[in-house]
Amino acid sequence: MDNSTAQPVTEQRNAKSGQLDQLSIPEIIRLMNEEDQTVAFSVQQSLPQITLAVEAIVEVMKQGGRLFYVGAGTSGRLGVLDASECPPTFGVNRALVTGLIAGGETAITTAIENAEDDEEAGAKEIEAQITASDAVVGIAASGNTPYVIGAIRRARELGALTAGVSCNAGTKLSQEAQYAIEVPVGPEVVTGSTRLKAGTATKMVLNMITTTAMIQLGKVYGNLMVNVQATNEKLRDRVVRIVREATGVEHELAAAFAQQAEGDARVAILMIRFGVGKEKALEALSQSGHHFGDSVTWLENKKSLA
Repeated sequence: MDNSTAQPVTEQRNAKSGQLDQLSIPEIIRLMNEEDQTVAFSVQQSLPQITLAVEAIVEVMKQGGRLFYVGAGTSGRLGVLDASECPPTFGVNRALVTGLIAGGETAITTAIENAEDDEEAGAKEIEAQITASDAVVGIAASGNTPYVIGAIRRARELGALTAGVSCNAGTKLSQEAQYAIEVPVGPEVVTGSTRLKAGTATKMVLNMITTTAMIQLGKVYGNLMVNVQATNEKLRDRVVRIVREATGVEHELAAAFAQQAEGDARVAILMIRFGVGKEKALEALSQSGHHFGDSVTWLENKKSLA
């Protein structure tokens, strides 16, 4: 009896790759590329769901809440990756976005496959981490991972906002979460290897969630990441380029102000644009809750009243 119809689509065999082991290297690569091209379209179909979830998450974060990702295996690693990139890119506290993975930190680099089957562990992990003011996004390609289901169920019981990201339709995760994001990508080139299309789709969705949230929180000016942390030579150079782009001044002047601002592009931009000192620029940021666009408005209002 064929039970394949009871399986999530991401676990079913892909007819196009049935003879995968007989293909040449160029043929394998071409097939994978053709399948990958369908992922962006799948994400596009889910934009209304993504929009609703992100709008809700942004409101939570604007009220001081935090964002938690929870997943297992590849899904968990993608959550950890996205969370870990927020502080250096957007200059936010590490606690603002957190990635939780079944099996703990060891599972980031080592597969701990049975960890995902423990629903109670997911519930306990979330219970120890969150408050009712936070948002929790469960990530599971299949949409049925017990660890993630347990975490989302407990998060919702605690009053937190919940969303689920999966790569199948009509999943358990979607039923448990308040906001369901489903990106059905179809069967993988290698059957069941959801690190492929499902992983790519998940990464795209997580990029949208945090990037949009950070823009809404004022961590981007125009399309410049003005909150980037100048922690190495490359990033120090980037800060100077950002100051130049935002103000139109020459490189030498941008570099001088960036140095005065101790590598904080926001401070340097405000100093140049409004002709104020470092302390006034810092006051503007403080008064606006470190929302850069609002700090510009605050100084504009001060200037008009002067």
